[in-house]
Amino acid sequence: MSSFSPVLRTDLASEAVKIKPVRLDEHVSRADVTLDEASAKELGKAAGRYTTLFSRAVARGEREYYGRLIKALAAALREFVHGARRPMVVGLGNPAMTADALGSEVVKRVRVTRGMADGSEDGVCVLSPNVMGVTGIESFDIVRGTAERVKPDLVIVADSLCAAASERIASAFQITDAGITPGSGVSNFRRRFDRATLGTEVVSVGVPLVVYASTLIREAGGEWGADGELVVTPKDIDLIVGDCALVIASAINKAL
Repeated sequence: MSSFSPVLRTDLASEAVKIKPVRLDEHVSRADVTLDEASAKELGKAAGRYTTLFSRAVARGEREYYGRLIKALAAALREFVHGARRPMVVGLGNPAMTADALGSEVVKRVRVTRGMADGSEDGVCVLSPNVMGVTGIESFDIVRGTAERVKPDLVIVADSLCAAASERIASAFQITDAGITPGSGVSNFRRRFDRATLGTEVVSVGVPLVVYASTLIREAGGEWGADGELVVTPKDIDLIVGDCALVIASAINKAL
């Protein structure tokens, strides 16, 4: 299959594996990557399926094309959710930090249906656990405790990602069944969310909203070493986060 790139500081499998995206229309492309245990270990990622939808619509503020991206993202999500009856959508990150607020903004827009019809425990529920620096409790512990009580048959985790190319910011929407380690893109590793740790299927969805300063230096032709630890995000990140959250939440609503 595709060949591997050197290990990059990115959450996107499509950046670590050289694969040509398939064009769905003039505004949306799709890339599918499956990592087995050997290739995942080589790349420093988890084994599983990774589907990425590429579109510059949000980055350019072209709202007239959001519908196409939402439709493609929802279609891709359906391939992962398998008709779940009791899904729980979790928004990770710190709502007080704009570039890290994607998860909480997504769950605000997800349509909650659990308990709405005759008190049924089936349907969609949502959770935004915040971060340990605010609550004093690991987000994983909050999610696991809630999952033990609610018993979802699927957990969809939404979170901000990190990319290895500035052109991917707000432009690469990744879905994976490999789970997610919050903060891994910015070297702030927390407890991993996956089937082994939560006891149920986990699908994560996110979009890059930050890159390392070293990435921008490299793109400009400069030398980039291990000293480039500064993380950079666009100046209009508040608008970008809102629109990315709208796209992801709309796709989740359609898929569920």
